[in-house]
Amino acid sequence: MSAIITGEAVVLELRPASFAARSVATAIDLFVTLAVGFGLFLLLFQLAFMLDPAAIRVMVLTTIVGLLVIVPVTVETLSRGKSLGKLAMGLRIVRDDGGSIRFRHALVRAMLAVLEIYMTLGSIACLVSLFNDKSKRLGDMLAGTYAIRDRAPKATPLQVSVAPELGQWATLVDIGRLPDPLARRISMFLRQGQAMAGNSRYAMAVELASEASAYVAPLPAPDTDPSVFLSALISERRDREHLRMGVAADRAAAVRGQLERHGVSGK
Repeated sequence: MSAIITGEAVVLELRPASFAARSVATAIDLFVTLAVGFGLFLLLFQLAFMLDPAAIRVMVLTTIVGLLVIVPVTVETLSRGKSLGKLAMGLRIVRDDGGSIRFRHALVRAMLAVLEIYMTLGSIACLVSLFNDKSKRLGDMLAGTYAIRDRAPKATPLQVSVAPELGQWATLVDIGRLPDPLARRISMFLRQGQAMAGNSRYAMAVELASEASAYVAPLPAPDTDPSVFLSALISERRDREHLRMGVAADRAAAVRGQLERHGVSGK
């Protein structure tokens, strides 16, 4: 997974497309291009007896350039990084900073595609992508782009609660600010831990509970199951955050009401 930090210090996690997904998307685009090209060249063949040979050569060259460069550049620019194959596979081309690609990115990708996909039957693109952690091809490297998974399964809300034996502890505990990576690891463990083997699950729970203990005071009883502790910690942290946000919203509404009563615009 690729992490990008925005200018507002917000961490965005983008999932790079796998080599297999990119290969299938490219194969779909290639098949469509060849099918359209076959139809156009068949039409040109029928017109060959009615037009001048020089005109036919110009039309053939224009068709090739249009199919291999102009059409891909136009489609990726207008769709912000998509093509028919990428749309089918749920992929999108983005810049290395996570932003949408522009004309120059699409142009570099299309120009290099002529070499690494069409002229070498995709061999260069495959070799380069296999040895890149984001499955980049040469065009992506020069353009500063890569493919991400634009469609992902909708995540269900994490269902956690405070166990009855930790109810009193939850009302007294002081929870510091958990580091975002640690909070994400705990949430992933609580969401997916049931699929782990028993020993591995317990070892992971002990490790996460040990890291989280540095931000909690007082700690629960020593014999508390680490999974129960983590579930209670995340549940209480979530409830307190919701409460804090609710209080802040109420205060903002009160201030806005006072300003309106005094005839001051809240805009």
